Amino acid sequence: VQLQASGGGLVQAGGSLRLPCATSGRTFSAYNMGWFRQAPGKEREFVAAISWNGGSTYYTDSVKGRFTISRDNAKNTVYLQMNSLKPEDTAVYYCAANRAGYSKSYYFTNLGAYWGQGTQVTVSS
Repeated sequence: VQLQASGGGLVQAGGSLRLPCATSGRTFSAYNMGWFRQAPGKEREFVAAISWNGGSTYYTDSVKGRFTISRDNAKNTVYLQMNSLKPEDTAVYYCAANRAGYSKSYYFTNLGAYWGQGTQVTVSS
């Protein structure tokens, strides 16, 4: 599976961005999808995930109520809608895929997971 995240940029606090992650190479609908982020000097953080059929989602506490993960299996794309952005949301955002599960970060870091290149999100105060 090849993944390509895009949609990052510079936005003011309180603004919104939508990050798409386009995939190719395998059956997208068979994969659980996740978003991670890493800020300078910090560990990678598991942000959100969605099950293969879109029926279940996971969000880390800091983004609940502000971020929404969704998927369009017809377009082989997963999205992260980010609203009410805060400066602490500034990071490189990565999408990942796996077939084992969605609710824990280790599903996306174990063997058999796929990662794309990141996209930079910068939120100014």
